Amino acid sequence: MDVPASKHPSAELYGRGVYRFLSSRQWVIITLVALLLIPTMIWLGFWQMDRYGERDARNRLVADALAADPVPVERLAAPGDAVTRAERYRTVTAKGRFDTDDEVVVRRRTNADDRVGFHVLTPFVLDDGKVLLVNRGWIPSEAGQTAFPEVPAPPRGEVTIKGRLMPDETTEASGIKDLEGLPDRQIMLINSEREAERLGAQVLGGYVAQTAPEPKDGTPERLGDPGKENSALNYAYAVQWWLFAAAVPVGWFVLARREARERARAAAEAADAEETEPAAV
Repeated sequence: MDVPASKHPSAELYGRGVYRFLSSRQWVIITLVALLLIPTMIWLGFWQMDRYGERDARNRLVADALAADPVPVERLAAPGDAVTRAERYRTVTAKGRFDTDDEVVVRRRTNADDRVGFHVLTPFVLDDGKVLLVNRGWIPSEAGQTAFPEVPAPPRGEVTIKGRLMPDETTEASGIKDLEGLPDRQIMLINSEREAERLGAQVLGGYVAQTAPEPKDGTPERLGDPGKENSALNYAYAVQWWLFAAAVPVGWFVLARREARERARAAAEAADAEETEPAAV
């Protein structure tokens, strides 16, 4: 005789609560992990959106700065003043002469090919006697990192230069440690205040990465234009994290349903086997 559907063992099992396994230690841990993952992934999505906003704003600032008309450097920089975020990368001009006697090199700098060498930092004396620090570009460290390298000479006499205004370098921003006990005329970071003390002169805040005039024989190598940061990647990561957050409860529900079906099927098979087993004589 067929067993009524309402009396089938699997139906009775559902009636008694097939999801009681959710209170087991294994499923409590799974549930707690899922509950922890959801807000974490949502937070990671918002963090990526913040990074997207920062990079997008930086890209706009760089583009605006590079597109702006050149201005005399003293309109934006002054002794003791810091170069602001909005002034960074602005194209400036300066008229004066290079002072190679007080020239230094900046250690552990790479070029476009990731070769390690130096940046050449030359004081540029303006017509009013103030000093502008000019990064003339990159040269290789062919004689090693201890000896002062052979530096190509800049143009002699009075000259007008053009370049990108940059803020003083810091360890926090660059990740470069400011080491002590370096060889003579070598530095790790470009710092206008420290250079003012060394030169005993009024030094404009920040420095200029020279772009014109072009050096003879292409050396020192000019520094490349600031690259555009891939802000779209952060946007994609944010969406990805939020999709993961939405997938966690869906995945938990699917796993729970599958577990319940498997337990119900096993219970039904066990009940059927018990019914068909011959009675003991």
